[in-house]
Amino acid sequence: MQQAFETLTIATAGKGLTEFTRSVRGFVAGSGVGKGVLTVYVRHTSCSLLIQENADPDVQVDLEGYFRRLVPEGMEWLTHTTEGADDMPAHIRAALTQTSLSIPVIDAQPVLGTWQGIYLFEHRTQPHRRQVVLHVIGE
Repeated sequence: MQQAFETLTIATAGKGLTEFTRSVRGFVAGSGVGKGVLTVYVRHTSCSLLIQENADPDVQVDLEGYFRRLVPEGMEWLTHTTEGADDMPAHIRAALTQTSLSIPVIDAQPVLGTWQGIYLFEHRTQPHRRQVVLHVIGE
């Protein structure tokens, strides 16, 4: 059994999706694991992870628009406002999505569909530097 881990730092430009599939592919290819499972985990509570289409950028625009309408900023009933008007909506958006992904690994590559990419979904307005932990285990 072999395993490897790495922590990526992903710089965001504020709200939106940042693809980091290439970094994940490089990590897995260099890990020595040919067949196994990759875990991708983000160490924050106001952003999330998605596997989503990476061919048509309109998909990202529509996802961002959907979440902006679903959980808008400025809802008067929110009590957690210490870190700004965008913070609690960001926590809600993260709760509705996911903070970790499990992806099969075959032939030293994550098994993704033709049009699938791995994204960090930033839910805060300001740019951030987010830590994403990669862990692969297998043979």
